Amino acid sequence: MRYREMETLIPLILAKGVHIQLVTSAFRALPAAWSDVPGLSVVVSIDGLREEHDVRRTPATYDRILKNIEGQNITVHCTVTAQMMQRDRYLEEFLQFWTPRPEIKRVWFSIFTPQRGDVLPEILTPEERRKAVGDMLSLCKQFPKLDMHPKLIAEYLTPPKSPETCVFSQTTKTISADLTTLIQPCQFGGDPDCASCGCIASAGLKAIADHKIGGLVPIDAIFRASIAIGRLVSGEARPTTAPKANFPILR
Repeated sequence: MRYREMETLIPLILAKGVHIQLVTSAFRALPAAWSDVPGLSVVVSIDGLREEHDVRRTPATYDRILKNIEGQNITVHCTVTAQMMQRDRYLEEFLQFWTPRPEIKRVWFSIFTPQRGDVLPEILTPEERRKAVGDMLSLCKQFPKLDMHPKLIAEYLTPPKSPETCVFSQTTKTISADLTTLIQPCQFGGDPDCASCGCIASAGLKAIADHKIGGLVPIDAIFRASIAIGRLVSGEARPTTAPKANFPILR
């Protein structure tokens, strides 16, 4: 979505009392007012250490990001790839660079999620995924700004098997930048390889769903029953095509 469109949409959505998490490359300077807007969280995507990031994200280079986030209060998000896991202490070096900076409120790691059938160098092997999880679990004790609960991190080892069993997929609606086209079955679109899912939102909601109330009743069972009843009452069926979406939040 273009910058000027965001300047228009953000105040309209915030006026409805809806929290916004804005994900950006920080290619351009962030408005100074965004540093303390209630209900607005800014997340900057950074693809690893400077050497790898600058190749992937030019012109949104490290130098440009550092300049454009001055005075802000942001979350850094990094997607872990196989190449990162093939270098010792990669995630630690990443945290050592970013966490001391005053603009950084927290850091999140996700894991690269491919489409089914993809053969890409970014895809982690099972061993590399286990290493990534182990590194995160260790580093969250060393770096308080790595704001990821251990149960969330552990969920990267057992992602949902399909969009139908993914709480995040079942409870969200992703709309393209044209504010009309639905992206399905989740934010990745297409045919995501759920067995290799590394979505932090999916992992976080799965960690909640796996929690057992009183040690007996999993929250997932309550959620499944609730959504089934809701769809039965409303007569809603999950669509198999990508229909057009309205955008009532702007009304």
